[in-house]
Amino acid sequence: MSSSEIDRVQALVEPVASDLQLDLYDIERRGGTIRITLDTPPGSPAGVSLDTLSLATRQISRELDHEDPIAGRYTLEVTSPGLERALRTPAHFQREVGKDITVRLRDVEADERRVRGKLVAADDQAATILLDDGAEQVVSYDAIDKARTIFEWGPTPKQGGKNKSGKNKSGKKSGKKSSGIDKTSSKQTGTNVTKETQRS
Repeated sequence: MSSSEIDRVQALVEPVASDLQLDLYDIERRGGTIRITLDTPPGSPAGVSLDTLSLATRQISRELDHEDPIAGRYTLEVTSPGLERALRTPAHFQREVGKDITVRLRDVEADERRVRGKLVAADDQAATILLDDGAEQVVSYDAIDKARTIFEWGPTPKQGGKNKSGKNKSGKKSGKKSSGIDKTSSKQTGTNVTKETQRS
């Protein structure tokens, strides 16, 4: 997918995302799939719902059908970020300041290739990472092969005391199980909607 095609798709998608109070997070092509990632604005308490993604998919598909900015046959996938976000642009890094990230560098020795720590600053040229030993490492975006945020689950709630049979005080089974995972937020789990679009 050429940079000019990405620019044309971006120009079509951004107004749709804005009307739905969403941000366009990323556009990428993987084989025959055009993946458009939408997210809620920074600081929003909830993720993107499946209903909203379905609506966005219909509207984006209509715009792409009308303007036809991409040559060839492809599948349109509109998605929200999952647990761990790929960081591919300066804007991605700037959005995730304060988060733990892992970075794989290019053109360095194997034992220096992986950098992990807290992202404490990011501008248009580089990201600053606070390492576990307290040192800060400035990494140029040009030196990065891959980067992503790190999501770590909190501790799993302990089962209640000696009541191992799963019974409540009345002697009846409560029928409730705790996985320690909140599945209500699509921002955490990631959701997507796909639609196949054919071009001659």
